[in-house]
Amino acid sequence: MTDAEKLLWRHLRMEQFDGYKFRRQHPLGDFIVDFVCLDALLVLEVDGGQHTERTDSDANRTRWIETKGFCVMRFWNNEVLSNIEGVKLAIWNYLKGVEALHAAGGDSKFLPPPLPSPCKGEGVKT
Repeated sequence: MTDAEKLLWRHLRMEQFDGYKFRRQHPLGDFIVDFVCLDALLVLEVDGGQHTERTDSDANRTRWIETKGFCVMRFWNNEVLSNIEGVKLAIWNYLKGVEALHAAGGDSKFLPPPLPSPCKGEGVKT
């Protein structure tokens, strides 16, 4: 795991998100996702600079995972390392949205997707 993945895992493990259990390096079809919460159908991906060069394959991978009912949230390494509280808040808000929808008798696949990461990719010159 990268330093960013290790940091995020320290905050995800042992059901620290109100009892939601996350798994790391979990297989979904032909893919291995960084983190997944099966109960909330939530996949978390932590991307480094190499992902700026493979946006098409990442998009195809994300689309396939979403066809299986999962929501995919992507965070850049530098975002996790410099703003872990913001990352945790984004995850928390999504999980609370799933809970509210389930309590109302709805299905989480009808939740709007989370907002994209506000950070630009590592190594991207602006």
